[in-house]
Amino acid sequence: MSGRTILADTFALVTGRSKIQTRAIADEIAEKAEAAGQKVARMEGYADGNWILIDLGHVIAHVFTPEQREFYNLERLWSEVEKRQAQG
Repeated sequence: MSGRTILADTFALVTGRSKIQTRAIADEIAEKAEAAGQKVARMEGYADGNWILIDLGHVIAHVFTPEQREFYNLERLWSEVEKRQAQG
């Protein structure tokens, strides 16, 4: 994303199997970021749980249910940008 948008250097796209799982993933991302000294600038969509956006400044994490990830298809929107698959 770096050099392609002023929004962030990196987008992380994550899928949880349910709203409960997306909230748990978002909680863990926020906890780990804060433990590393990174401030969570904002979190949107947590109450609904279908698509949670976590703004960490240079990184924006999107945590989707499968249906929402397929519907919004951010991979298509940013298809010109280099993609990296997380290991683990």
